[in-house]
Amino acid sequence: MVFIQNMGGGFIILFLFSILYFIFWVYCLVDVIRSEFKDPNMKIVWVLILVFAQGIGPIVYLILGKNGKKTIY
Repeated sequence: MVFIQNMGGGFIILFLFSILYFIFWVYCLVDVIRSEFKDPNMKIVWVLILVFAQGIGPIVYLILGKNGKKTIY
């Protein structure tokens, strides 16, 4: 953080990163809500993970969450 503040405009960089992360989080939350999972309880589990583990929840969902979805052909 000190490096970013010494660069000048550290607040702007932090603000832009926060906005981008919020958009990423909302995308994951909407994807969970709209998706059908093999186990019906997984939707609730993923919503709880996204809400309570906001720092790492969306990243974990994108890595692990796609495997539990139903495939529609």
